[in-house]
Amino acid sequence: MAIPLLTAGFVAYVLASRAALRLLRGVFREAVMASLNLAGVFGFLFYGHGVNGAPRFVIYVFLVSFYYLFFYLFSGAKGWLHWLAFFSPIGGLVLVRYVPINFYQALGVARGHHFTGPLSLIGLSYLAFRCSRLALEVRNESVARPGFWQYFTFAFFLPTMPVGPINTYANFRRGFETPGVDFPLGRSAVRVMVGLIKYEFLGGVLSRLGYSHFLLNSHLHDRIDLPVVMIFYYLFLYCNFSGCCDIAIGTAGLIGLPVPENFNNPFVARNIKDFWNRWHITLSQWMRDIVFSPLSKFLVRLMGPANANHAIALAIIVVFLLVGIWHGVGWNYALFGLIHALGLVTSHYYTIGLKQWLGREGFKAYNENCWIHAAAVALTFAYCAASFLFFANTLPQIKEIFEALR
Repeated sequence: MAIPLLTAGFVAYVLASRAALRLLRGVFREAVMASLNLAGVFGFLFYGHGVNGAPRFVIYVFLVSFYYLFFYLFSGAKGWLHWLAFFSPIGGLVLVRYVPINFYQALGVARGHHFTGPLSLIGLSYLAFRCSRLALEVRNESVARPGFWQYFTFAFFLPTMPVGPINTYANFRRGFETPGVDFPLGRSAVRVMVGLIKYEFLGGVLSRLGYSHFLLNSHLHDRIDLPVVMIFYYLFLYCNFSGCCDIAIGTAGLIGLPVPENFNNPFVARNIKDFWNRWHITLSQWMRDIVFSPLSKFLVRLMGPANANHAIALAIIVVFLLVGIWHGVGWNYALFGLIHALGLVTSHYYTIGLKQWLGREGFKAYNENCWIHAAAVALTFAYCAASFLFFANTLPQIKEIFEALR
């Protein structure tokens, strides 16, 4: 889509959504907001994708309608039935990811050689996690159960549809109660511009020294090229991902709706735990609240209080295996998650050992030592940069990279 048309569409979407949020009320406002976001998702994310675009969009609408049906029927149910509302979006994600491509070709959703994966999975992981968490928010009575149009607005909210952040429904609805109170137009517009610079300019420059452009070019390379590319890919991924999140947060602010931060200076993380408190924050919070907390409590009860530290380590491994799988299909993603699990488990036991060895005051002095802090930050940066080798490349590509190193 041409830049002028994209810009015009963006301005029209923001102005129409902002006006609907402030001027309309009741069911009519909810229906208009849902319609604007459905139109925006189709226009920005699916239109122009050839013969596959419109059928894929229809499948997404069908999936969310299916999610809502299960949500409507079971979100208020007692016992195990309410889990059907929680697991239906996750089950849909698994189904779409792992059903053979021949099935979609038979439906006419995937035609020609341009199809790169089931539905291309535009924002489907984020959509599934938003909708599944909503079921728990309703079960815990932290929000009122949304109607059909409210559900669709939340599920298809255009700014967060492609790459998050993973908003909670309670936070999202704050903007409907007091539209735009905390979102100055100037600050939101600057946030969009910063995101565009990071995504388009810095990300574009840094990508030239990434794996696909530099190492996977059928030429031999010196061994030093690998750590260089690891660093530049890490920088590229940050600019690309955080730039998209800046655009999402700024655009939502222009409309008057809150979206949580997803990054907080991850390059200064002291350890892998600190890294995940700064990188993809909303995913970390989802995994912490939905998986880690109940799983670790269950394992502590199962293994006994004396083995609580080992129970926590086991829960970490499970959580980050899921984190890896959530990012994509392939053994490389599972390995990416397990590498981060190894880093977190090592940090977990290292911290326990230091506290026992140094004592309370010694541990405090250790944490406040600037040289130790600098070394920990550098080591964490290097570890994370190296781990993204498995995030960026399939196992055959990784083999090709090492075979190209002299």
